[in-house]
Amino acid sequence: MFLTVAKKLVTIIDLSTEMLGKTVAWLTLAMVLLTFSIVVLRYGFNLGWIAMQESVLYFHGIVFMFGAAYTLKHDGHVRVDIFYQRYSAQQKAWLNLLGSVFLLMPVCLFIFFISFDYVISSWQIMEQSAEAGGLAIVYLNKSLILVLATTLSLQGVAEIARNLLYLCQAKAKPTQHSNTNTGAI
Repeated sequence: MFLTVAKKLVTIIDLSTEMLGKTVAWLTLAMVLLTFSIVVLRYGFNLGWIAMQESVLYFHGIVFMFGAAYTLKHDGHVRVDIFYQRYSAQQKAWLNLLGSVFLLMPVCLFIFFISFDYVISSWQIMEQSAEAGGLAIVYLNKSLILVLATTLSLQGVAEIARNLLYLCQAKAKPTQHSNTNTGAI
């Protein structure tokens, strides 16, 4: 029962994270094109708008905040792997499991709860840019902090379940000793 539910949970979260990551990839392209347009308009035609420039900063926020869970899913975060690279697949699964439970999840919860009032305050006053002609949606940009904590937590749950599944399967088949990535179920 646990294995079936865990597999479904991992699949659902991974699919959601994958879709979000693909969307972020397209937003990154839009951000690059917007940045190119700003440069051409400013240096080619001596035109510029604060809102257009701020929108690039907002795109950066979206890309990094939405992309964190996708990066976690693909094991793309920076890792000091002096020892990790030599670990067996089972040791890696244990380390990933413990790291997710005792480091990732508490940090995500801390970020969410410490930022909640900050974001709510911004929404209450419908915070706008301090710059004349800037974007009037600062509160939406600040909301990305909560999105980061939520999506990273969800992917953390998937990583915990994935490693538990791997360890359960490894325990059921103790003769299987491979040094493969624990990312596959």
